Amino acid sequence: MTSAKAISLLPILAAGLLRIAAPAHAEDPFPLPAELEPDVDFWLSIFTRYDSDEGVLHDNRHLGVVYERVELSEKLSRRERQRRIQRRREAIQAALRSLAGGKRDGLSAEEARILSLWPEGVGNRSLSEAVGRVRFQRGLSDRFRDGLIRAGRWRDHIETELTALGVPVDLAALPHVESSYNPDARSHVGASGIWQFTRSTGRRFLRVDHVVDERNDPFEATRGAGRLLAFNYSITGNWPLAITAYNHGLSGVRRAMRRHGDTAYVDIFRNYRGRTFGFASRNFYVAFLAAREVDRNPDRYFPGVVPDRPTDYALIELPDYVAAAEFAEGLGVTEKELARHNPALQPTVWQGSKHIPRSYAVRMPKALLSAPADELLAAVPAGSWQARQLPDLFHTVRRGDTLSEIAEAYDTRVSTLVALNGLGSRNRIRAGQRLRLPAAGPPPAAAASGDVVQAAAAGSADADTLAANATKPAATPIDADIPAAEADESAAITLAELEPAALVGGLATSLVGTLQTSLLSDPSDYSVAADNSVEVQPLETLGHLADWLGIRTQRLRDINGLAFRSPVEVGQRIRLDFTSVDAGTFESRRVAYHRAQQDSFFRRHRITGVTEHVLEPGESIWVLSLRQYDVPVWLFRQYNPGLEMARVRAGMTVRFPTMVTVDP
Repeated sequence: MTSAKAISLLPILAAGLLRIAAPAHAEDPFPLPAELEPDVDFWLSIFTRYDSDEGVLHDNRHLGVVYERVELSEKLSRRERQRRIQRRREAIQAALRSLAGGKRDGLSAEEARILSLWPEGVGNRSLSEAVGRVRFQRGLSDRFRDGLIRAGRWRDHIETELTALGVPVDLAALPHVESSYNPDARSHVGASGIWQFTRSTGRRFLRVDHVVDERNDPFEATRGAGRLLAFNYSITGNWPLAITAYNHGLSGVRRAMRRHGDTAYVDIFRNYRGRTFGFASRNFYVAFLAAREVDRNPDRYFPGVVPDRPTDYALIELPDYVAAAEFAEGLGVTEKELARHNPALQPTVWQGSKHIPRSYAVRMPKALLSAPADELLAAVPAGSWQARQLPDLFHTVRRGDTLSEIAEAYDTRVSTLVALNGLGSRNRIRAGQRLRLPAAGPPPAAAASGDVVQAAAAGSADADTLAANATKPAATPIDADIPAAEADESAAITLAELEPAALVGGLATSLVGTLQTSLLSDPSDYSVAADNSVEVQPLETLGHLADWLGIRTQRLRDINGLAFRSPVEVGQRIRLDFTSVDAGTFESRRVAYHRAQQDSFFRRHRITGVTEHVLEPGESIWVLSLRQYDVPVWLFRQYNPGLEMARVRAGMTVRFPTMVTVDP
């Protein structure tokens, strides 16, 4: 396919899309403003016309301007692919610079071609600005086609679940954007599963720990995704921005809405200049619209595609804890089969260091079972059932782990972990490292103090597994105070951009900053305003703000006219002093603090729904939160972000999340 042919596809697709995706009625929950049609058409072409061995160089603000197609044969090395893209990018940039200098006569063929892609009469300034916006987007048609096939395994369940949660079933197209419906997808910021939950966000609605990670189970993760999207909608009031918040985070989306308007979609996607509102966030909604179009009309774009058939499963709820090997034997299936159909169970279960937990609903194809599930469950030997979970002996460090988080997860102290593992520094651990936990006792005397992997293997019955892990190359040490992305990534992450720095990145994750990856579902504003002030949030004191600024608390009292020992109130604005740190450092420290507090809470609690409460005379938000609903005030604030606590009145309707306690 020549470049000219590749470029000419877009007008054709545009005409087709306008006919197909026009709203059926005025209340379409997913509006497509005319100004955004070229953006949707661009993603439609990426999803259906270009495969992963090719891509296009285009303008990252005006997606209708596609400069050329670039072939990326799988025979080429990663470095050669990068070089090929960079050479063509530089050639396009050279032509743009020439045109931006005012050249309009005696154009070369390349210059004339590039000028023709822009509107007639385009100015020199516009062309100059375009020099820095030449971006490469890899094709995804082969991955999208594979995703359409895989989606058949869970599609009926997903639509049923979304309907039950009261959200549009068209949201079932979102996993095409997030993961190509690949349950093994992993991103470089730690997102996992078909819905690409990060650990922090996933823990709000799902069980995510070292025994069970429901992000990896398409059935359970769908319920969590539906609840998250419903929550986003309750805050934004519209689906375009609720979907954008799924990628960018509620806090940033609320800032964009305050600046441009609640439904000013074009202004937000075109003109909002939030510090972390990059290409991924600007394009997430329009990419969803394109995926929705293909998902609705698969035969139009991929003739003959046949979705996988759903598996007819039996659900077996466990009355108590049981070893995976013994349970598989009781069912008459292999452990491999059991693992394949229960992807939420973590490696600790298959290694034998943890039991399958009590009340866990094991999923097995009925075709693999020799008898009804209840009969097989009754046939499991009584001696196989255990009243308690196995104690934790070791922890394998993942990217994103910190010693303080690990210590809290296992109800121990950082100093204890340091001593047990002979760590030279409490601030340095590495991905893949095996940490001894208190239940394992002290390390064998013969082991070197810093040789954590070998010491663990010597004291564990699972020595073969540990030895295999020990042969893997050690990852670069990570700072324990700065969570990093998880180690394992899947090449199935979609909407990939091939840049010199990375072969594969994801639209959903490539440009997401610290704030979003840490607190995607928190609508609170932790940013510094233009006047160097912040809004005080729950759990914060003046001392916290001073610590993050690296100054004395009295300095904040002085510049804000606060009397000694006078407390600050939630919602109050405080002016800051950035003589010691910059605003970005302050925000990072602030977000890290709130993430730690929220992660600690959501390790023990999971949100299952929401209750609306009409305030009666004399009722107090504080009393209702802590006594009747057992909800911390900071979480109540997240579900009622526009509520001024000092102005609540009888008759107001407020929202409280409903929760369950997570059983370890």
